[in-house]
Amino acid sequence: MLPHRRERDTFEALGCAPARPTVAELRPAWSLDDAVASLRAARDETNIRHRGRIHEMPSRAVMREVLDAVLAVLFPTHLGRTDLDEETIDFFVGSTLHGAMGKLGEQARRALFFSSDASVVQDGASRRRARTSTEDFVSALPGLRRLLVTDLEAAQDADPMAPSLAEILVCSTSMRAVLHHRVAHALERVGLPFLARLVSEIAFAETGVHIHPAAVIGRRFSLERGTGVVIGETAVIGDNVRIHPAVTLGPGPLPTGPAGTRRHPRIEDDVVIHAGATLLGSIIVGARATIGGNVWITESVPAGSVVVQAASRAD
Repeated sequence: MLPHRRERDTFEALGCAPARPTVAELRPAWSLDDAVASLRAARDETNIRHRGRIHEMPSRAVMREVLDAVLAVLFPTHLGRTDLDEETIDFFVGSTLHGAMGKLGEQARRALFFSSDASVVQDGASRRRARTSTEDFVSALPGLRRLLVTDLEAAQDADPMAPSLAEILVCSTSMRAVLHHRVAHALERVGLPFLARLVSEIAFAETGVHIHPAAVIGRRFSLERGTGVVIGETAVIGDNVRIHPAVTLGPGPLPTGPAGTRRHPRIEDDVVIHAGATLLGSIIVGARATIGGNVWITESVPAGSVVVQAASRAD
């Protein structure tokens, strides 16, 4: 910072005026043109472009908007607008769905470029496939709503202190994770895995629950304050399963069989898995089993079993 003019005059009268900065010293030490050129060279040296060329990427921000709109369509007065009534609710649903599906169709077109199926790379093919996938997703929404209501009911059964389904739907972070997974899985099923992955990562960032969108989960699924839960890609979970915090359904060794070989646990109906349990590999946990907290399981568990930690013993 330069001294005030009166101060400079005093310094000069005393013969000790501070040195004035030169133009070169005031100029930035870097050049914008040089920086841009260097970054281009770095991109060329470390090219990670899919199929070797620039392409429009799906937008995480837009998928966040689509996700919010889909949840609003599924539960209009709870997750949409709180001032709706019987005369306005259908208009709101139609308007919101129309806008969301337009955005989803464009994101689907972009995402399909990154598909392993080379036949959809051409723009015409990707637009047709995107439209079909978007229509299939819309067709799945009524069934998705019915499925989510079973999850809500299971959450209320697991938490007798919750006075209403509405409170769980609006307030529960664990329920939010289930909502997001159901939407992500629906996107996976209509052939949009890139967008499904985006939704699952949004859920992970918001809830601390990481469920791969390809994981298959039955009706009446309940997460008990599910922070830290991890459910892998080929996991299969039956009906009426309850999972507590920090549970992992993880992979075993990499499969040696054909693509799609299950490498995560299969959990049958009516199983409860308590906090901190880790289950690995293509094991089967039989119906009505109870898995205790903080156990490590790599072998199948018979139906109706109770698995707990071994009691410690002092010699």
